[in-house]
Amino acid sequence: MQNHKERAHNSSRPASARSKIGTSGEDVLNSNSIETCHSERNLRSAESLLNSGRDGVGRREFLKFASAGVVTGTLRVAFPAVNSSAELKNGIPYRELGRTGEKVSLVGIGGYHLGKQVDPNESISIIRKALDEGINFLDNCWDYNGGESEIRMGKALRDGYREKAFLMTKIDGRNKATASSQLEESLRRLQTDRIDLLQFHEVIRDTDPDRIFAAGGALEAVLAAKKAGKVRFLGFTGHKSPDIHLKMLATAAQHHFSFDTVQLPLNVMDAHFDSFEKKVVPVLVKNGIGILGMKPMGDHFILDSKTATPAECLHYAMNLPTSVVITGCDSPRILDQAIQAARSFKPMAESEVSALLAKTAEAAQAGKYELYKTSHHFDGTVANPQWLGQPG
Repeated sequence: MQNHKERAHNSSRPASARSKIGTSGEDVLNSNSIETCHSERNLRSAESLLNSGRDGVGRREFLKFASAGVVTGTLRVAFPAVNSSAELKNGIPYRELGRTGEKVSLVGIGGYHLGKQVDPNESISIIRKALDEGINFLDNCWDYNGGESEIRMGKALRDGYREKAFLMTKIDGRNKATASSQLEESLRRLQTDRIDLLQFHEVIRDTDPDRIFAAGGALEAVLAAKKAGKVRFLGFTGHKSPDIHLKMLATAAQHHFSFDTVQLPLNVMDAHFDSFEKKVVPVLVKNGIGILGMKPMGDHFILDSKTATPAECLHYAMNLPTSVVITGCDSPRILDQAIQAARSFKPMAESEVSALLAKTAEAAQAGKYELYKTSHHFDGTVANPQWLGQPG
């Protein structure tokens, strides 16, 4: 199995062609609300479709759902105020994970970077230090570093550390057999009989929702695993297009199913270009779905733009209604950076958010620093379609 970054194609796709990757389809944000181009009527239509569980979401109905992001008038969509008196554990704020009843650390440790250290003991040390410092949210995936990320995390969770962790991993399989096989392998590598949160990974194609929810699809495998007590909560991730996230939510509603969590890129660049924050986050907030922010620095690319510091990137994502902000920590120094950002976080004033977005606006145009949207650079399942399993 190839490494996550090595497996992906690196050729950037111009913004003019980007709509071919997914489905078709700026205002300053402040700490508690966003200016969007949603109309109130269309947002209500989207929420109604999400909650209706109707049989059969056709293209016209899906476009109505996605049209919550189409220009039809201006509406200020309120986010809940960021809690300035959140529960603290060793100085790390904790937030509610949607409607699950769980609380998770404001910062979470990304699993991909934990399989890259030359010495596996360094990976184990990073994980254990994070848990000792008050972080409980651990991210991983079946395909990260050929499984090495899960193997190292499993070793780190020995000696009582499993009880300190809220453990999440992800699978790529789109059919029942492949999803079940990957889940069982993840359980063995992680040395656990229970995963707290299992998510469908890389929902980045227009066909992914239908494959997952089809008869004989991956959903059947994970529901069986949940019934057996191997999985507690279910979610999905993706980084390509907000419209695909909306389609996944609509397809779930069609099948009378609601996800516990959704993972999506949330950062100072996304706010300006094909924005998950503007199109998807309001729907998640309205429906009590846990919001897992990822790519706060777009890997290293947003930092390469020289428009924001690591602390600014992390604080911006924490200032949104995220339950947790997942960030890669490949060394003790970078882990300390994440810990310090969480401990020092305070709700940002509107003027602070406006100033930060003004600094990033020009660089953010056309997604130059968001390669996960505009290229196949981060698309492991494009380079390795066998991870998805055979279509039904």
